[in-house]
Amino acid sequence: MSMLTHIHHGHHQAVMGDWTSQLLVVPFILALILYLVAVKLSNRAYTRWPFRRTLLFIAGTICAVSALAGPLAEMAHMDFSYHMYAHLLLGMLAPLLLALSAPMTLLMRTLNVNASRKLSGLLKSKPISVVTDPIVATVLNIGGLWLLYTTPLYEAMHQNVWLYLLVHLHVFLAGYLFTISLIYIDPTAHRRSYLYRAIIFVLALAGHGILSKFIYSRPPMGVPMEQAQSGAMIMYYGGDIIDAVILFILCLHWYKATRPKAIGGAVLEGKA
Repeated sequence: MSMLTHIHHGHHQAVMGDWTSQLLVVPFILALILYLVAVKLSNRAYTRWPFRRTLLFIAGTICAVSALAGPLAEMAHMDFSYHMYAHLLLGMLAPLLLALSAPMTLLMRTLNVNASRKLSGLLKSKPISVVTDPIVATVLNIGGLWLLYTTPLYEAMHQNVWLYLLVHLHVFLAGYLFTISLIYIDPTAHRRSYLYRAIIFVLALAGHGILSKFIYSRPPMGVPMEQAQSGAMIMYYGGDIIDAVILFILCLHWYKATRPKAIGGAVLEGKA
């Protein structure tokens, strides 16, 4: 691709991204408003909702919005390196922060009894069980990224508004499903063992790392080599930092879950 063609391509992406980015931001702004309203309603009926949870939701919303609108989003339309920063915010950091804010727990506290029971029934349903299984969530998340960056999809989404919207929506939702399939902040009816989740997480780490190295050597269609290499390094090291936080939380929960059993076992041995 010539430099002139690349500049024209980037300008087209930026123009197309103006209203599409604004459209993508709307659900996150609405979700933040609903979350804050739910906090107010919940505080009237129960003990005060932890302030740190609210801060986490606000931070997660800011990360998602920053990836979709504003200076970073504008640069992401034209430079693959900035696109990767946006990817980390939208597909990894925002889902983690939002998951840690326990939105389903807050929603259950806010709804009336009948609505709460219906939501509980939905969360226990088979489809939810399938999409929140770590293997399925990993395929949707990591598999989706492989499809995006190793096929013409990356270039095509910048030429088609609806494809652009669909890809970014998928990146966020797949990232959120992946996160909540590994760490349980909200109550879940479909609990998988810690060992199972840890094994799948390691495989996901490998898939993410290999993809970043693949991008480094074989850029997505229409992406200059220099930008691809820079973006691949951002994806590799930035992803590792966020994944390290998920791993820490998973291990912490695992430790807390097994520690009482170990203490109980020691007490029984002492009595024997």
